Amino acid sequence: METIQSRLACILFPAVPRAFPFRRGVRIALRTAHIFTSGVLLGGYIFDEPATVLEPWLWSSVITGLLLFAVDLYATLVILFELHAIAVIVKIILLALVFVVWEHRVSLLTIILVVGAITSHMPGRFRHKLIFFRTRFAEYQRRV
Repeated sequence: METIQSRLACILFPAVPRAFPFRRGVRIALRTAHIFTSGVLLGGYIFDEPATVLEPWLWSSVITGLLLFAVDLYATLVILFELHAIAVIVKIILLALVFVVWEHRVSLLTIILVVGAITSHMPGRFRHKLIFFRTRFAEYQRRV
């Protein structure tokens, strides 16, 4: 008899990653919105715009980024152990640091942009490389 733990593992880490109709289009739209809002946010801080003016751009950037990550997580949670997801987690931590060391916000947001650009454009064999639990999970072959 199948245990609850094994059923949960099949749901969280399916052998074949889940998809949904128009997944590619949704990811393209979210990525475009995320890049746009993040660019406006960084540019606003570079040109010393008031935080109140930039707050909607901050929230738009955070929300589009989280939605983009949620689309990937929906497919399988195995991605949490890949280089790409680890980079996303690092970017979230760096974003939280902006509020701790406000005077370094431009530097931190620039680092976030660089990490995002590098990990988004590196070959899939590196981006989707399992960093943790390599013996437990098969390499995730989805490239979109």
